[in-house]
Amino acid sequence: MTEYKLSTLEEAIQKAWVKETSSDSISWGNDNPAWGQCAVTALIVNDYLGGEIVWTEVKLPDGRTISHYFNNIDGKERDLTRRQFPEGTIIPAGQEKRKEFATTRDYVLSFPVTQQRYQLLKQKVERTLHNSFFGAKLSKRI
Repeated sequence: MTEYKLSTLEEAIQKAWVKETSSDSISWGNDNPAWGQCAVTALIVNDYLGGEIVWTEVKLPDGRTISHYFNNIDGKERDLTRRQFPEGTIIPAGQEKRKEFATTRDYVLSFPVTQQRYQLLKQKVERTLHNSFFGAKLSKRI
């Protein structure tokens, strides 16, 4: 597998986010494309950069709580969907959420709807990275 920089991967993921990859397609919109994308985004980052997927329960400024997934890579928190939350949101440190599964990743993928959203996002990200890679190579030749 080709190694990607986090910034390149982040750009491809952001381009790939659509309503169908969000866990909350009703509230998703172009004004907040990261909304509901945390679990599937964490899976994609894990595919390309390794590390662990971690979970936390965020507390929104209005007091509601929401489940949230992100990555821990080489001891550093990598959260590509943090921007989905309004200012003033409290996001505690991530932890494993495995239940009876070996890893948080396995737990996240135990949900068929999440598997479908992940596969769609994965295809879109792969296509974007492929096109970016070959487009860059082609432009260097011209």
